[in-house]
Amino acid sequence: FKNNFIHSKNLNSKKNFLYRFNHKMTVTVNRKGSKSMSKKRIKSICIYCGSRLGVSIEYAHSAKILGETIARNNLKLVYGGGNIGLMGVLAESCRKNNGRILGVMPHILTKKEQGKENISNYIITEDMHERKKVMYMNSDMIIALPGGIGTLEELFEMITWKQLGLHDKPIYLLNILGYWDNFIHSFNQIIKDGFLEKEATNYFKICESVDAIFLDLKKEGLIESYE
Repeated sequence: FKNNFIHSKNLNSKKNFLYRFNHKMTVTVNRKGSKSMSKKRIKSICIYCGSRLGVSIEYAHSAKILGETIARNNLKLVYGGGNIGLMGVLAESCRKNNGRILGVMPHILTKKEQGKENISNYIITEDMHERKKVMYMNSDMIIALPGGIGTLEELFEMITWKQLGLHDKPIYLLNILGYWDNFIHSFNQIIKDGFLEKEATNYFKICESVDAIFLDLKKEGLIESYE
């Protein structure tokens, strides 16, 4: 792939088509007056995951499978732009399978997370907030793999925005080795204690494997086929 290197200072240029709101949604009003959003086919997937590998090789193995699967199904990978940890494994796997990739890296992390520049599109943003915005605006759904505080923060923000009705993008948690079990327990405790509506459990889905996620996407009619 020819690498398209973009610095966020140039993002307002009309030529830089990446920085835009890609998630086109048709909003309708039902008889009760509440808004509902029509489904659209998935073309790009935003992945949140760690800049570390974790203690088990299963984490990296699943990241590798996910990268391959995204490429094989002609979907675009949108991720944090790093070349280390699960991010690096994910992106390299997608790249080796001729996948389309958009990496988004804040300037402050270009050295720490070793920005991966040998991908089809790579953007350096001014800060973390802009990074998340670019990733959000250029993806149709979210998958969260195991990760650290940054991964949790990104995931919580997307769940919060969904609660507020700002988007209706599918959110999946890839529960490798039960990584998200404690999160689910805490989430249910918040509901039990009355700080969150019961319907909040519908804001995301939990899957134990990459295969399970893509089979569900196919079942929901969000992808045409699954290879």
